[in-house]
Amino acid sequence: MTFKKTAGILFLLLAAAGIAPAQNWDTSGNGMLTGSYYFRQVFYVIGSNDGSLSEAVAMYGSLTFDGNGKYSGQVSVLDSGSQGLQSGPINNGTYSISASGYGFISNPLVAGDYVYGLVNQSGIFIASDTETQSGYNDLLIAAPLASPAPTVGNFKGNYMIAGIDLSSGSPQSTLNYMVQMNPDGVSSMGATTGTAYIGGNGTTKYALNISGAGYIASGGAMVATFPNSNSISGQKYIYISPDGNFIFGGSPQGFDMMVGVRASSTAPTFGGLYYQAGIDQDESLLLSQGFANLDTYFGSFSANNNNITGHQRLFSVFNNSPLDYTYSDSYSALSNGAYSTPLMNYVVGQNGVRIGSGIGPYLGINVAIPAPSFSGSGVYLNPTGIVNAASYAPFTAGVSAGELITLYGTGLANSTVTASTLPLPTSLGDVQVTINGVNCPIYYVTPTQLSVIVPYEVNSAILQIQVNNNGATSNTVTDFASTTSPGVFSTAQNGLGYGAVVHQDGTLVTSSSPAVANETVSVYLTGLGAVSPKITDGAVGPSGTLSQTSSTIAANIGATTATVGFAGLAPGIAGEYQVNLTIPTGLTAGDNYLNISGPDSYTSEVLIPIGGSGTTSASAIAQTPHARPTSSHALRKPISKPKSLIMHFQSH
Repeated sequence: MTFKKTAGILFLLLAAAGIAPAQNWDTSGNGMLTGSYYFRQVFYVIGSNDGSLSEAVAMYGSLTFDGNGKYSGQVSVLDSGSQGLQSGPINNGTYSISASGYGFISNPLVAGDYVYGLVNQSGIFIASDTETQSGYNDLLIAAPLASPAPTVGNFKGNYMIAGIDLSSGSPQSTLNYMVQMNPDGVSSMGATTGTAYIGGNGTTKYALNISGAGYIASGGAMVATFPNSNSISGQKYIYISPDGNFIFGGSPQGFDMMVGVRASSTAPTFGGLYYQAGIDQDESLLLSQGFANLDTYFGSFSANNNNITGHQRLFSVFNNSPLDYTYSDSYSALSNGAYSTPLMNYVVGQNGVRIGSGIGPYLGINVAIPAPSFSGSGVYLNPTGIVNAASYAPFTAGVSAGELITLYGTGLANSTVTASTLPLPTSLGDVQVTINGVNCPIYYVTPTQLSVIVPYEVNSAILQIQVNNNGATSNTVTDFASTTSPGVFSTAQNGLGYGAVVHQDGTLVTSSSPAVANETVSVYLTGLGAVSPKITDGAVGPSGTLSQTSSTIAANIGATTATVGFAGLAPGIAGEYQVNLTIPTGLTAGDNYLNISGPDSYTSEVLIPIGGSGTTSASAIAQTPHARPTSSHALRKPISKPKSLIMHFQSH
């Protein structure tokens, strides 16, 4: 396809200034971004309903963070609508990073927009402007520049690299690959071998075998040159983390992004909390219905005991707004750090960083970095320790009014106490919890864990959460608020496996007593937001006039819509919601994913067993792709006059 032509960038306007998000965000983590960095950011503007691009931009270069919330830099910008590569300075950039490493920077390219993401203890920053009002998708990766600057000798060993290339502008030609490279520390990239997928060719996997690539060092980056081929070719700028174990970059003349890790000589460690970001292009309906779905995201996940509970804050221009997508997954990493799911091939590298490359027709790349470790004295609230009490969705998923949440830390209480009265009290065991100064109803307290309900009157975009233990106050943890943040309770009480779903006779839906087509079942969950009529914080759901959700709540099982008859507070229970849904016909017998969504959220974590002949085991169904939150062709938002990044930029 031909990209839309627009005017060139005016670099005199390259000043990343604008109005920060409403209210104050915690900036105590600003020191995590300090010093000289290399970065690359790619932007994609969807121009038609089939998912083709009208414009693409690649920005790369250096940024200098002062550790106090300001940055400057020198960048190069390639735009599909302008003539050639242009370079210029960035001045007056700002950023706000919380104690957890979660925060945002002013967008280096688009004035008034902010790129949201996370930084880890190594200073690696991964982010996406999911809140953009300009209608584009993007991914930004930045890493500190080592001192002294890396030379060719620092780029040596066995690297696994994942990449996606949307330079053609058409989903038919999107290239997605996972390859092994072996730079020798002198000049040769060695053999480049691996596999690739091309959008329009669906599940067809191509073997890659490229020889003759070389590289040089320039200003602390590596410039690799690949011979002409149908896949990876031309120059690639490669930036290297200070320990040499993580790399990223792309073409100076293209709109691709690549991420890589140095393979470990021993089985790498994979577990705990991770921060993640990436690009997805779902092409599963490209051949049958003629369109693809592109989204970009940031978020986090927890990996433990071969199970993952994750969150992605993702944006697609075909949805009305960004979505908080929470999900479960499983893994069984090999000794070389590799493992696969139905959607992606993953590799965990020497420093614990994980990269992923899509499996056609689900194209994309993912990078996940180990989160920092946190501890404190006295009454200490872990800045990443705010999770959904039902699903255990991680802290980046946001918090909604009426949600039952669990807080983790140390010194939070002097004993273990569970509330014995209703409405739930706002003081229990000499412990109080406030959100934006409003007391929360408390379900239980322990020295390391509290469970509280978010007050309904808390309606700010940014939440300040604090614990008071017998007069001693904790640090304040900042989080974003959501309209809804559904999490289904599970029978295993860990957000995984079978959901807390009951038949109309009150018995649990289980593998031995599955739900059947046209049956109405009740799902118990939290995080469905505001209700009407309103109730007193901590009170039970009314049994007379039922209190229903203010937001429209939808459900599907697998990829099939289930009719929701009621969504609201569970009668006679404090801190829980209930969704009554009718099991649709035509489902595969066995275990299926149960998915609940609100206007700004979508959860696909728990399973529901469906009755019928030829049942499928839970372990088998869990390996099938989730029904990700993408729009259908019939409901896709029209793309008639896409906003140009350049035009928006010039209006600054």
